[in-house]
Amino acid sequence: MPQKILAGRAADPQLRGDLVQVKVDQVILSRAPTRAYVEAVAAGLKKTPLEVAVAYDGVCVTDVAWNSKVAAGAWSAVVPEMLSAGVQVARPGIGFPAPVHLERFGSPARLALTDDPRLAPLGGVGMLVLLASPGQLAQALAQGSVWLRPPRSVQILISGRTRPFVCARDVALELVRRGIGDVVKRIEERHRAPVVLEFAGQSAKLLNVSERAVLAGAAPMLGAAAGLFLSDEKTESFLRDQRRSKAHRTLFADQGAPCDDAVTLDLGTVDPLICDEQGQVRSVRDLAGKPIHQAILGGDSGTNLRDLLAAAALLKSKRVPSRLDFLVAPPSRQALEVLAQSGALADLAATGARIVEPDRRVMAGELYPVGPGRTSLRTCDPEPLAPGFIVASAETLAYAVATGTLGDPRAFKRPVRVTIPRVLPTDDVLVTRERKPEAGAPKRDKPLAAPAPRGWKTTTFDLVEALPEPGGAEVALLASADSARALATRVGELDASVRVVIGAALPSGLASALAGAGIAVFSADAAGLAALKGQRSITLPPVAQWGDTVQLTAGKGKVTLTNAAVGLERAWVANGTSRPAPSAKR
Repeated sequence: MPQKILAGRAADPQLRGDLVQVKVDQVILSRAPTRAYVEAVAAGLKKTPLEVAVAYDGVCVTDVAWNSKVAAGAWSAVVPEMLSAGVQVARPGIGFPAPVHLERFGSPARLALTDDPRLAPLGGVGMLVLLASPGQLAQALAQGSVWLRPPRSVQILISGRTRPFVCARDVALELVRRGIGDVVKRIEERHRAPVVLEFAGQSAKLLNVSERAVLAGAAPMLGAAAGLFLSDEKTESFLRDQRRSKAHRTLFADQGAPCDDAVTLDLGTVDPLICDEQGQVRSVRDLAGKPIHQAILGGDSGTNLRDLLAAAALLKSKRVPSRLDFLVAPPSRQALEVLAQSGALADLAATGARIVEPDRRVMAGELYPVGPGRTSLRTCDPEPLAPGFIVASAETLAYAVATGTLGDPRAFKRPVRVTIPRVLPTDDVLVTRERKPEAGAPKRDKPLAAPAPRGWKTTTFDLVEALPEPGGAEVALLASADSARALATRVGELDASVRVVIGAALPSGLASALAGAGIAVFSADAAGLAALKGQRSITLPPVAQWGDTVQLTAGKGKVTLTNAAVGLERAWVANGTSRPAPSAKR
């Protein structure tokens, strides 16, 4: 299915070569919207030719420090100038980007680029969403097309039906426990191409779009570039409920279409699961009786409207234990309104829940962090390198809130039946579209400017093993799997300080995105990584001498690295950016 989407948009429908040029339908900006916008302006952006371009302002809780960052031109802010270029702005309070975009803009059989891996749940509606660098996003915004690596596919064949108190969150955790990540890694190493998880099988057709989104959202945790479901009558029904029937397109895998591997999963064998603080997936019974001090229901992934209503029903007439903080972060404004209209929000408030704003820093643990010696239970996926917390389903979290300890939700004995209303609130009151400049609006003292492409003034760098703060000296990062995932979420902010990344086997999609930001990515075997560990600095040969392999000097020895960049990506690394020159037409 991903090849089918790309082939209809590619200059070469056969998708031959290391990279292919493809037409982009949507751009979704979440992590560093201003960075992508100023890069696009430098590439000649006047009015974007894309079907949809949206920038999400995810900071709801502001303070003096944040206002100072905005005044200084923080890349993570959203600037009003975007509106004149045809980029819509989703204002604070609308919800988290993934669930909101699924409701308001998600469209089957489309290609979207983003700066945030947490947009993977959009694969549940049949949309292919890939991570890109600020330069690639700029090219898409300004010219409507980009160069991408053609992906490979792994099919996950789903059969059976889930048992009571087992939901999509548990199934997503089961994928992690089954070792799908090892399958993805093996294919990545063999083909040097991003891997897309294709969910298929008879039971995949039985899942609604919200459940599909939870499963597709597990792709980043498995090392995959994206997750993708078919688009069928379930998708059409979802879009009709969102009053967007015209966005529907059918998407399915052709009979006998090849894939690189296939994994089967029987939903009837899945039990309630948790992902502990160390990232290990275990049965919830393994930690039964563990005290819980904080519980956060909602967030941008792992839950849907059905889960929220089920948790509210299970907790009706219950009271929060005195030592536990119960927070509810509704995924979207639509979900919040449905909770309020159904009375579920009042039931949660009567339980002792506190409703928090959909601020992106909740996901990273910057807001409502885990206290020392305390245990936090949440329904959303963890942020790489964020303080550890336990991930579980909404039903498991409801049991913890009711008892104060972790336990099997099947102890409730009687499952609840939830009815999702067919008439949903769809007012886009917090989406700002194109408008003329307001009279008397304050003008910016200093115009926004894109960073100049960086040359390679030196190839000697200090070697660090932890992500540096933005704005420091250029360094080389010896990356673990977690730090590589964390870097993927912060490409637009950290590329001024990270110039070289070395790891065991970094995902191809990440390597391509980093190359687009002018960051050199290399892989090394176990012996090479052991030789680099503990070194203070490394020296690479001149960039012009880089080929498929590169020999660097570390201390008194030499280490052979494999260049992760392919084709045009090597020119991006040498030039310091993938941002194209302004088009003559503009």
